Amino acid sequence: MPKTYIIGHLKPDTDAVVAAMALEYLFLERDCFGYDQPQAVITDPLSPETNYLFDKFKVEAPPLITVTEIGADDQVVLVDHNEKSQRLTGLDEARIVEIVDHHKANLNLSTPVFLNFKPWGSTATIVYFFMEENGVTPDKKLAALMLAAIISDTVGFKSATTTDKDRKFGAKLAKLAEINDIDAFAFEIFKAKSDISTLNDEEIVQNDYKIYEFDQKTFISQLETIQQETLLAKKDQLLAAMANVKSQLEVELLFVAVTDVLQINTKLLLAGEAEVITAERAFGGSAVDYILDIGPKMSRKKEIAPAIEKVLKNNN
Repeated sequence: MPKTYIIGHLKPDTDAVVAAMALEYLFLERDCFGYDQPQAVITDPLSPETNYLFDKFKVEAPPLITVTEIGADDQVVLVDHNEKSQRLTGLDEARIVEIVDHHKANLNLSTPVFLNFKPWGSTATIVYFFMEENGVTPDKKLAALMLAAIISDTVGFKSATTTDKDRKFGAKLAKLAEINDIDAFAFEIFKAKSDISTLNDEEIVQNDYKIYEFDQKTFISQLETIQQETLLAKKDQLLAAMANVKSQLEVELLFVAVTDVLQINTKLLLAGEAEVITAERAFGGSAVDYILDIGPKMSRKKEIAPAIEKVLKNNN
């Protein structure tokens, strides 16, 4: 019997994993969606933050999947991404039947699919909206994870991507999860996100990244932390790792945004001279030793990537 795999992006963050799980829960609760054997899966191991949350709430992670496990009769629902560069490598586009996402669409599919895009702060927010529409209530553990996903993606409701829907549904999920102090929970999440002690330098660079098909293929990683200075003290090691990743992934530009979630500040680590020139044109100011302070810009999606894309467009 065919299955419906619900898949987040490569190197999944908490939102990509939890939104897939929440959709599985919804599809199982309401057969009106018509998906056979829906199952949330992941493309890569959990991040340290997501792993911490799953341990905290004693929840089993979705299984890892490879493209060879997806059969010719299976269906795929993409979650928290739509671009080909962020999909499971080798995925047959003909298997995709639906996309649930909160990013800018970058699509050229050969067949029609269901598209559910909303400009909200996280995909978990969108899925909770679907749950309310269909009279479905997540259980306590899932509600806690969905709240964590919203907090993580909106940087504790401080990011420019945050909407009233994120705040409203976050408050409802907190009640369902019996989490009374959202700020304390957010700090706990930020602390877990900052713990990269188990990662080597290249893994740190690739801990949460997206590749953009701008006029020049561009890699932008973001490290959200409460220990910005500690990370920047590793600048030389990280720059070396960035050079290796840039070569391995064959991207033309590579940036690492080190975002202090408490001080509301981001400093860009720049892989080389081309990145220095691009970043200075995008954000102003002058880089010092391949670091550019871009101020209170917290959102890769809304504030960092678009500024870089604009410069690259104007250069061509």
